Amino acid sequence: MSGSDDRRGTLRPLSVAPMMKCTDRHYRWFMRRITRQTLLYTEMVTTGAILHGKRLDALDFHPDEHPIALQLGGDDPSALTECARIAEDRGYDEVNINVGCPSDRVQNGCFGAALMARPERVADCVAAMRAAVAIPVTVKHRIGIDDLDRYEDMANFVNVVAASGADRFTVHARKAWLQGLSPKENRTIPPLRYGDVHRLKADFPDLHIEINGGIRSLDVTEEQLRHVDAVMIGRAAYDDPWLFVDADRRIFGDRDAATPTRSDVLDALAAYCDEQVAAGERLHRITRHVLGLFAGVPGARRFKRHLSEHGNRPGATGDVLRAAGAWIDAARRPPREHVSLRTKS
Repeated sequence: MSGSDDRRGTLRPLSVAPMMKCTDRHYRWFMRRITRQTLLYTEMVTTGAILHGKRLDALDFHPDEHPIALQLGGDDPSALTECARIAEDRGYDEVNINVGCPSDRVQNGCFGAALMARPERVADCVAAMRAAVAIPVTVKHRIGIDDLDRYEDMANFVNVVAASGADRFTVHARKAWLQGLSPKENRTIPPLRYGDVHRLKADFPDLHIEINGGIRSLDVTEEQLRHVDAVMIGRAAYDDPWLFVDADRRIFGDRDAATPTRSDVLDALAAYCDEQVAAGERLHRITRHVLGLFAGVPGARRFKRHLSEHGNRPGATGDVLRAAGAWIDAARRPPREHVSLRTKS
């Protein structure tokens, strides 16, 4: 069974992956200055943290952040359903189940990538959530785990979960080793298997399939979209967020999309920092997300150094960002012409 047309109509061909300690509300506000159309995710939030009130602040978002999805960690259908209701009530555009994180903490909670070995449980969760909310319910998973890593194993997982009406499957095209590799190593060491994700779409043409893992440019995104329905970009979106500046035009076909400059984004962000600091936020909690804004641009190293050295100082405001931008302006100025003081003979 595929998702209903009204739900799937909200799904996007490009998204920024949920990343712990990265995709918080400040990062998402910043990214919305660069791309208006790309789907953004929260960090993963466990159902227990929401239902017991420990992480309700993680659900806050600015209206400018739409479209936005909440990623949940959990394996209990009733808890996930209650959190999906909360997400819908708060205005989220989508709710996603994490079946891809391989960390020990997640495994001990019996969710994340370990759930790939329990497709019936994931199907129960999806079915309960879809019955309770009108927004899309999606699943992000790995290509396999440990020795359960054949294409046929992934296809069986997808087939079982699809019967419950999951609206999209986002596939990280690497397997995960639940023992022996750290979460960071699991993002790089297992080889990418894009072909298996392409085959999954060919074998399940009615399902909405998104590919994730190692994609670092819009050129590669466009190539992948020849094989799948959507592309999710992770670490590259954090390290070099400017790669999304043409996404609205190239990926979403919005020919009227405004194309900001980095200076435009910096000015808007400095004003945002002033507002947030006045409301009690610490500047470094915002500036830590924008170190890659000028990646590859002359002066970028000094820009990053200035933010790192000054952003954590007591009383720091958006002026730190403005001063950091001066290093970029200085690097762009042409060198002064050398004037010889010698007279002609």
